[in-house]
Amino acid sequence: MSGISRRDMLGLMAAVPVGAALGDFRVLERAAEAAKNALAKQAATGVAYVPEFFTPEEWRALRVLVDLIIPADDRSGSATDAGVPEYMDFIALDRPSMQPNFRDGLKWLDDESRRRFGNGFADLADAQRKAILDDIAWPARAPAGMEEGVRFFNFFRDQTASGFWSSKVGVEDLQYMGNTYVAQWNGCPPEALERLGVSYEEWERR
Repeated sequence: MSGISRRDMLGLMAAVPVGAALGDFRVLERAAEAAKNALAKQAATGVAYVPEFFTPEEWRALRVLVDLIIPADDRSGSATDAGVPEYMDFIALDRPSMQPNFRDGLKWLDDESRRRFGNGFADLADAQRKAILDDIAWPARAPAGMEEGVRFFNFFRDQTASGFWSSKVGVEDLQYMGNTYVAQWNGCPPEALERLGVSYEEWERR
């Protein structure tokens, strides 16, 4: 995980359909809406969101981990700014079959943190957290005995990405230009055509 940027993370996630792990985009939509409403209520009342599924200890670790996966950068906010923890709380309640993936995985993370450094994951120094994540973020490079951690991190990273890029913060981060009226279409930019190895002239000859 050391040195990875959000742009890199987006590239890693490009091959993973957002919400594929859920199997139903309606679930993703409901989770994104629930997270948006939770953030709005918190902003209006000043009262922090209280998770319904995660324990306080799990909640602390979860919030730290999502922001290590997608931190704030010079373009937009972090995963917690986007409501990813609230999104995950909804997903865990809506899909009970996924609860062990969250609960057992966060327990593994805390157990590994205490085994190595004597504290739970949320209470570690940044360098200690990164040392653990570097061992589980890249399956091909994971040391022996890290298989459970690798499975959890892959699952958790996918959920983080799904929550972030289905949020308002995430959509703005992508600089999505859809649903916008275009007064005049000048065609695909030449540099994009060159990268794809195609041309309008070739298409017309077909």
